[in-house]
Amino acid sequence: MATKITAQMVKTLREMTDSPMMECKKALVEAEGDLEKAVDVLRTMGIAKAVKKAGRDTNEGTVGAYVTPDGHAGALVEVSCETDFVGSNPKFTGFAAQLAQVVAEKNPADVEALKALPMNENETVDAALTELIHTMGENMKIARIVRREIADGALAGYVHGGKLADLVEFSFTKPDTFDTQAFKTFAHDVAMQVAAAQPVAARIEDVPAETIEHEMSIYKKQAAESGKPEAIQERMAEGRLNKYYKENVLTEQAFIKDGDMSIRQYAEKTSKEVGDTIEIVAFDRFAFGE
Repeated sequence: MATKITAQMVKTLREMTDSPMMECKKALVEAEGDLEKAVDVLRTMGIAKAVKKAGRDTNEGTVGAYVTPDGHAGALVEVSCETDFVGSNPKFTGFAAQLAQVVAEKNPADVEALKALPMNENETVDAALTELIHTMGENMKIARIVRREIADGALAGYVHGGKLADLVEFSFTKPDTFDTQAFKTFAHDVAMQVAAAQPVAARIEDVPAETIEHEMSIYKKQAAESGKPEAIQERMAEGRLNKYYKENVLTEQAFIKDGDMSIRQYAEKTSKEVGDTIEIVAFDRFAFGE
């Protein structure tokens, strides 16, 4: 008569080995309910090897991005590992890219919810991660995720060197705008700008009030040292704040491919080309390890 495998037995084995729930149940069935033998079964399966590595530092890794074909949903993920050798391995970076697709399409609440989702027809994200740990021989972790979804407009994603990735949200009024080459080029360029120029906000109105207050306090002190009248000092401080905006706010930054044009002006130019009003709404940016 087969030994009945209870939920408590599975829970106990999971706590002993930190292995996936379904693998624990399979091991207990094979071991006919014997916990010690089940541990050996997990070790034989390679699961215990993966678990043993769970304490190792994960200071290397990659970031991945994915945007759905209609441009309405997108995601960024960061996955860490132990060495740069594995961090740049196509199998590892491919896993991150696939993971970003799962996040974009399934909308998990957090990393733990993501782990329970199906990665493909045969396994969950957690099982796929465990298998990759076993295959690559390093500890790995899903460090963070972010997702955006919009009804009107589109998202664009960009990945640079596996260490930088971003999502940029655009608004426009005509659905056909999404399919124009002018918009696609513009969206790609802006996403690339976010990666390269590290803006602190998409628009001036999105810069936190405390940041503006902090910057102005510095500029006013600098202006006061000039000894000029207060009215001139105020204009000097405001001028420096505008310079801060031009250097740090996406729409105000000079376009990296054409320094004579700001990103705002590029948006206006593209809007005229497509006969629509295109605006940059927001962005998310992942630099590995931040």
